[in-house]
Amino acid sequence: MSSDIRTKSVTILNEEGLHARPASLFAQIANQFNSQISVARGEESVDGKSILSILTLGATQGVRLIIRAEGTDADLAVKQLSQLVESGFGE
Repeated sequence: MSSDIRTKSVTILNEEGLHARPASLFAQIANQFNSQISVARGEESVDGKSILSILTLGATQGVRLIIRAEGTDADLAVKQLSQLVESGFGE
């Protein structure tokens, strides 16, 4: 069983930033994967499967985040999560 690591830089586009609803959507999708998922803002990195942890990043519009996944489904996890962020969380 191989363990892949994938990362992607994304920018928060929606006006309200990464508030409760988008954080919930992000964590909901992240929890569908077996990979360990983290989200980083600068030096701070948090569990991408935890809504509360994601909210502590205080990511407002224009903030750049790094999505990181490690595991067998890391590629798909980073792809789907980055698409969610890049779509503005449907807002």
